[in-house]
Amino acid sequence: MFGVLRPCAHGAEKYGIDPGQWQAHMCGLCLGLRDGHGQLARAATNTDAIVLSVLTEAQADGPGSRTTAGPCPLRGMRRASVVDANAPGVQLAATASLLLGAAKIGDHVDDGDAAGFARGPMRKVSGNWAARAQRQGARIGLDVRPMLAAIASQATLERRAADTESAGAEPGRNGADSAERLLQSPTLPGRRQADSARPGEALDVLTGPTQLCAATLFGHTATLAGRPENVAALQEIGRHVGRIAHLADAIEDLEHDRARGRFNPLDATGTDLPRAYELVRESESEIRRAAAATALDQLPAVRWALLDPLAGLLRSLGRGLGLVAAHTCRSEHSPLPGFDKPTERPGPLRATGQFLGVYCTGAACCVDHTNPCSGRRKKAWRKKCGEWCDCCGNGCDCCGDSCCCDC
Repeated sequence: MFGVLRPCAHGAEKYGIDPGQWQAHMCGLCLGLRDGHGQLARAATNTDAIVLSVLTEAQADGPGSRTTAGPCPLRGMRRASVVDANAPGVQLAATASLLLGAAKIGDHVDDGDAAGFARGPMRKVSGNWAARAQRQGARIGLDVRPMLAAIASQATLERRAADTESAGAEPGRNGADSAERLLQSPTLPGRRQADSARPGEALDVLTGPTQLCAATLFGHTATLAGRPENVAALQEIGRHVGRIAHLADAIEDLEHDRARGRFNPLDATGTDLPRAYELVRESESEIRRAAAATALDQLPAVRWALLDPLAGLLRSLGRGLGLVAAHTCRSEHSPLPGFDKPTERPGPLRATGQFLGVYCTGAACCVDHTNPCSGRRKKAWRKKCGEWCDCCGNGCDCCGDSCCCDC
């Protein structure tokens, strides 16, 4: 999880959600980190951790508690109603922020991105945040130790993969037994045994620690909300979110890593960019399938904070790789209550869209079929976006309602 989830304010309105809710959760997390761990800890705030707070509240029976926060420069010195720092979702988000912040700082030190004189203090901060994440997690019944162990194993996995690559052996296989045991063990929630035989197995070994951490954190949102029936689905969702985050980071950094001679999991496993993109797309589909299986996709906050941002990320990656489109139709998904009945484009156009992966560019249909779509884009959004305004259904601007573009 590296900040890949960025909900859009326009998207909040189409689901009947107050756009200010994002800031309410963000400020609640920031203040929770300050109150529990000091001013420096506020720097660990990231968008993916905020989504954990949103998901926890979305599954609860009623709205979470709010408190009035004092003036802040980031709010133009205005007061605001924010999520209470003691709310379970904020406590989980704070744990995730500290954990991810510690991992990120440690990664920068290991990669040599920090000057020599700064490495000692940075390692100290990383260790301090990891210890605080353990204490914070204990308060909400979350054992952070397996996640810390998984994060610590990342450097070993990468070193083994790099050694295998340089030796000219099959990428990602030599010395990966311990990683495979980690991936196939019950400590990786949502892991299916059949996954170990599919293409991309070596890449899954390298992304395994990220998958484990995200699966554990996402699953715990259901525990905190008192919804045990959602735990398995959210663990599966989290596993794929972790995979997407790791792969998206690898795709975006590939050229930079090559130029600096740094490790990149795609090069280390011999995975080309189209295949990496296909794996991201596969995970995004699995997330939607898991959400639909437990009706999580019927919760507006889940669609706004999780599903739509992932769809936007996929479109962005697809455009960056020069692909025609980023999605295919998903006719199996049902609409949100209050939206129009699922509608499909005429047969030949729909078939062409599914075959070519065309996604709401005027030739196929809207994603999820949750709103009739003509494929036309309004001039104002064509001008603003510069490329095309992807219809994402559920009342997108190009379908005649509010905008859901990721531009």
